[in-house]
Amino acid sequence: MNLSRLDLNLLVALDALLQHRSVSRAAEQLGLSQPAVSAQLAKLRRHFDDELLARTGNQYRLTPLASRLRDRVQLALSGIERVFTTGSEFDPAASTREFRLLVSDYFVAVLGPAVAALLAEEAPDTRLRLIPHTPQLIDEAVQVLTGFDLLLMPHGFLTDLRCQDLYRDEWVCLVSADADVGEALTMTQLAAMPWVATYHGPTASSHAARQLRLTGIEPDVRVVTETFLTVPGLIAGSDRVALLQRRLADRIPPELGVRALPCPFPAGPLVEAMWWHPMYDDDPEHRYLRDVLARAAEKQVAAGEEQS
Repeated sequence: MNLSRLDLNLLVALDALLQHRSVSRAAEQLGLSQPAVSAQLAKLRRHFDDELLARTGNQYRLTPLASRLRDRVQLALSGIERVFTTGSEFDPAASTREFRLLVSDYFVAVLGPAVAALLAEEAPDTRLRLIPHTPQLIDEAVQVLTGFDLLLMPHGFLTDLRCQDLYRDEWVCLVSADADVGEALTMTQLAAMPWVATYHGPTASSHAARQLRLTGIEPDVRVVTETFLTVPGLIAGSDRVALLQRRLADRIPPELGVRALPCPFPAGPLVEAMWWHPMYDDDPEHRYLRDVLARAAEKQVAAGEEQS
């Protein structure tokens, strides 16, 4: 395909149309007339040989192709914006950049407020977009991170990417406050208890869960959740057990009715890190973002040490 023949304005129109599923609302966002956007939609339909927006009653729905295009279009626009806003120097106070991070709700709870506060103070016109990562995105991280700034997750899952450690944490076992297990769990109890697991699958298992299996115990997983913040509610008032990060467990209000107990097996440390594609090593904006996260982590770790 000869890119010089493509009208990049069509990419902007396509993004608006896929977001709003309406010619009139897309036109309002773009500041164009409805006939002008209708003409752009016609060009897009000819290019893709697809309706893109298919009428159903009084509304439009996305065709299967349009649904596949939606995320790709946003990534493409983000890349184009990055190209044309890049300079030799970066002034955070003057930037209107959107920083896109792939994160877990654990990271958002522990470090999100500190990162947002630093950006609000130093780069008030930037936007921080926190996007939940999934096992599928992690499996394709090398390709995915060409369109995102950072992926936040512990060591043990990724290779072939740049990374910087942020802070250390440890795993604890979460049980109901009224569980009949005393002040410590035994391996026999862990083997017998039903489990709540996070990201349970062939490539979606925490290092601590893998360490447990190395002891010869295969957890009896009864509930699977892909958000760490839902774990306490799934444990309270039950006979279940789960692994949870200490920094997150320390934030659980007492009224939720759960207890955090030491792991009776060597679960190993959890080292939270930020990961990025090597193409951004020397990007001034990216270096600034990495520095913001490093400073936020240092601040949070210091605050935790003072409390303890």
